[in-house]
Amino acid sequence: MTKRTIDGIEVETSAGNVFADLGLPDAGKLKIKSGLVIEITRAVRRLGLTQEEAGRRMGIPQPKVSCMMRGDFANLSERKLMECLNRIGYDIEIKVQPTSERVGHLTLAIV
Repeated sequence: MTKRTIDGIEVETSAGNVFADLGLPDAGKLKIKSGLVIEITRAVRRLGLTQEEAGRRMGIPQPKVSCMMRGDFANLSERKLMECLNRIGYDIEIKVQPTSERVGHLTLAIV
């Protein structure tokens, strides 16, 4: 993050991951999970599903759907979120490639 002042107000520019900006552990995983949850929420709304219908299709109970759609997804793994997307009509492609850096990065691209 970089800091600068605009009209007398100190502003910090994000590094691209709000979870990392906040200093949270596993920020990369949280960014991936939040992106998956955002897409699930969009799909549920686009399909006009109730939370009960969405839960049945995704294989999770309605209370978990409710929590997820309110941003509480700590109890759901990346794998489970991908499975939910599959079950509501999404293909998921995982791409693995060498990196020029010492440690690689996780990236989510929604097309």
